[in-house]
Amino acid sequence: MNSNASMPPRAVEARWQQLILTWQRQRDDHEVRAPGSPFPDIVALLEAARAEPRLRELFPFTSDHTLRLSTSTTFPYVVQAPAVDPLPDGRFRVCEARSSRVIGYAASADEAVRLVTAHLPEGLGPAS
Repeated sequence: MNSNASMPPRAVEARWQQLILTWQRQRDDHEVRAPGSPFPDIVALLEAARAEPRLRELFPFTSDHTLRLSTSTTFPYVVQAPAVDPLPDGRFRVCEARSSRVIGYAASADEAVRLVTAHLPEGLGPAS
């Protein structure tokens, strides 16, 4: 058996953990530096996406506050899943993977994850 066979799943799980910890730290720093000013709820989004089995097997990355999911664990990333932007007003905007065309808006991270999952291409994943 190839010893690297389990590397993509471990890389994906490590990435989910790293992103959540990084964004928790950034949120906490923001709260200290600018108390009361809004910070997009990327942490709740990451936690909700990681809890969804079909999304948890994809490789997550962020660009600004936008969550994107790849079927590749290395660059260049292969993004076919919808992207999610946490908005300052607490809502989430879900857009097509390769365009800025809005699929819909969600009032919560869980609702945004359901919208992403409903628009996943058939047979997508896991990341390799």
